[in-house]
Amino acid sequence: MSTAALAASAATQRMLSGPVLPTLLRLATPNIVGLFANTVVIGFDGYIVGRLGADALAGVAVVLPLAMLMLQMSAGGLGGSTTAVVARALGAGDAQRATRLARHAVLIGLAASLLFTLLATRPALYEALGARGDVLAHATAYAGVLFTGAAAVWTVNALAGVARGAGHMGAAAAALVGTTAMHLLLCPLLVFGAGPIPPLGVAGAATSTVLCNAVSAIALLAWLSRRDRPVRLLGARWQLQRESFRGILQLALPSSINPILSNGSIALATAYVGVFGTLAVAGYGIAARLEYILVPIAFGVGSALTAMVATNMGARQAVRAKRVTWAGAGLVWAITGVIGLAAALVPQLWMALFTADPAVQAAGSTYLRIVGGCYGFFGLGLALFFASQGAGRLAWPLVASSLRLAVVAVGGWFAVHVAGAPPEALYAVVALSLSALGLTLGAATHLADWAEAPPPRVS
Repeated sequence: MSTAALAASAATQRMLSGPVLPTLLRLATPNIVGLFANTVVIGFDGYIVGRLGADALAGVAVVLPLAMLMLQMSAGGLGGSTTAVVARALGAGDAQRATRLARHAVLIGLAASLLFTLLATRPALYEALGARGDVLAHATAYAGVLFTGAAAVWTVNALAGVARGAGHMGAAAAALVGTTAMHLLLCPLLVFGAGPIPPLGVAGAATSTVLCNAVSAIALLAWLSRRDRPVRLLGARWQLQRESFRGILQLALPSSINPILSNGSIALATAYVGVFGTLAVAGYGIAARLEYILVPIAFGVGSALTAMVATNMGARQAVRAKRVTWAGAGLVWAITGVIGLAAALVPQLWMALFTADPAVQAAGSTYLRIVGGCYGFFGLGLALFFASQGAGRLAWPLVASSLRLAVVAVGGWFAVHVAGAPPEALYAVVALSLSALGLTLGAATHLADWAEAPPPRVS
């Protein structure tokens, strides 16, 4: 074993030399548990908001693509990149560099959160996405609170990325479980009110999200600052270095473009669905929540993939990194494929969780019957994105996501505005876009030779 491996922590050594699938499952299990908790939050919010009526549900559905964009950019973009650079440094046996990069990642997260606060709280943005009247009012109220508190979301996800990069998946999972537990208690209290607490409506759901993430961020920062941690956030004086910022951003920026492309596809689809009226938007909003639940499932395995692939690339074990990639991608493909098949066969089971309105149920069920069968390709694409992030090779993930966006943009425009087709035609376009994502990235990963050159070294 290399000197770097000998210098690594026990968690890092397992990623470098442990059996591939058992090690991957050991790392992914706490992530999946933690992200299942996050899945509960997504479903729970839909349930609570659904009790406020179709307009409230549609209003939150309009904001949901941007909310998920922030979550994916902070957790998958910055958080995943932080996992990659920290794991790569530890794989090379350099804990000091890992600590320096982790601290710079937190600062980058705070700066990024300001952009969402400034840009995503504007009502005109949601009006452009098709919201009108009461739907626009609900969208504006929800977004105004959520994105004003964006710093809490970005900070907790950057810190979770640090913990995962060091192989401590349990700490990141505990933060997510704690956030969920707090939110389940606080959200209905703030939405509907109780005693001296006035009902805040959809703004109450957003307030709960911000407060619970802030508490978890503080707890995770305290845990990462203990003396026995391989990467300590607090302690020695922070020294800002341009090279450290550059080292993170050269991975985080392309990583963040990917969810922009992905959520651009969802936002376009939402705008196209808006042509068919409020009931169609409400049904689509509920049905599409299942896709947002697939993302955390893929992230649970994918974040373990990022850490394991990056650690092995840091130790110059490219062949093992590729074996890890396909083991994780196959696992995610199987899980998301089974969920999608179940949703396509029995969509009412999902729709009935959020609404009793038969018209809304019918609209969402139509979407799931057509798109659900392609969810396995969606999961495959997500898993391979995380593996490519760990390898420091993000060109093909961006190409695949761009292709998905192009299919939705061109195909959706033709179906809705040229052919005047019913919603079923638009949903078929969405299904085709998910298939294109997974198949393109799968072929590119299979053909890529990660051993051609080492990934870019970060300072």
